[in-house]
Amino acid sequence: MNNALGKAFVFGDDVTTDALAPGAYMKQPLSVLAQHCMESIAPTFAQEVKAGDYVVGGCNFGMGSSREQAVIALNMLGVRGVIAVSFAGLFFRNCINLGLAPLVCTEAVQIAAGDKLSVNLSNGVIENHTQQTRYSCEPIPPSLLAMLQSGGLIPHLKKTLSLRK
Repeated sequence: MNNALGKAFVFGDDVTTDALAPGAYMKQPLSVLAQHCMESIAPTFAQEVKAGDYVVGGCNFGMGSSREQAVIALNMLGVRGVIAVSFAGLFFRNCINLGLAPLVCTEAVQIAAGDKLSVNLSNGVIENHTQQTRYSCEPIPPSLLAMLQSGGLIPHLKKTLSLRK
């Protein structure tokens, strides 16, 4: 995750989990659901996003239902992290639990679509290589950072518990 370059896909405020994981596809395989991620606001997003890219949002990103599939869809598309001014609480925690970095950054509104970004989770810095600027993120607490670096809650628990044997 640290310092890898990715393209920014920028969205506004109040992006819902229904936009990320449309209800009409919830009974389909997760691979099908992922292909419809964001189609209500950006019809070509799932086809254009590449592994290692970033999703950037405004305030209240991930609002709505607590569906984990919203994060799973982003993971399946290869999104490296979500950068937003603020997150809905359940979405933020689902990101941590499923190994997708949620970065709270009040300066996210300065990021433009297509900007090339890299993120250093350890020091909480986003570098915008296109604009040649840096933004500070709220630090992710060490215990949650360890979960992210393990790939999420379940892999982290497996790792932690195997070390205790």
